[in-house]
Amino acid sequence: MPQSSLPVGNTVQPITHVDLPQKTDYVGKFITLSPVDPQADVAALYACSHGSDITEQIWTYMSYGPFDSTHSMQAWLVKCAGASDPLFFTVHHLESKQRIGMVSFLNIVSDMQRLELGHIWYSPESQRSNVNTEAIYLMLCEAFDRLKYRRVEWKCDSLNERSRAAALRLGFKFEGIFRQHLIIKGRNRDTAWYSMLDSEWAAIKKNMEMWLYQNRDRKLSLTALNKNKIHSEVRRRNK
Repeated sequence: MPQSSLPVGNTVQPITHVDLPQKTDYVGKFITLSPVDPQADVAALYACSHGSDITEQIWTYMSYGPFDSTHSMQAWLVKCAGASDPLFFTVHHLESKQRIGMVSFLNIVSDMQRLELGHIWYSPESQRSNVNTEAIYLMLCEAFDRLKYRRVEWKCDSLNERSRAAALRLGFKFEGIFRQHLIIKGRNRDTAWYSMLDSEWAAIKKNMEMWLYQNRDRKLSLTALNKNKIHSEVRRRNK
């Protein structure tokens, strides 16, 4: 066939088989992610996400919740447990032995070697701690180290400043705003898109491990570590 003179993307090496995220326990130092067990999980998950206006702000940007009873939340958890995309996990805090939130893999496109992390929420007491960092670390290890995926995505309501800050802190790069992307609970949602690539993961993984496991006095800033990584990459590419 004649060679086109138009620009094209870099060649991607073909692979014979691409796996999917495992429905298993992912064990860290501070938390474990376990497949959702509706009956065992519902009481603790309902208690840590309901009961006050501040607690129920967890659900502000979600397409579901808050729930009017443990019964209705359990019915939702049954659907979560039966789904493969999103693939939901309950977050277990090892020190307190409490269930403190949920996460999921979703929009899994194995033949394109990409997926998204989402449906992420934690009890207010667990926010701004090492919980989210280790949860995302475990999920990124699955995506990049075991599955060898090329891209992991993070999306959130553009008004969700906490989620947007978390994405940048964790090393995701902002890609833009999808305007009038969704209608959530009768309201417009412009969606902020972020991504991380396999070529970026080694440096981000090192920063995460340093912050999680070598940062005893908590003087290190993961935001600063990942900002330095990004700036050094830009300098290297501009040489």
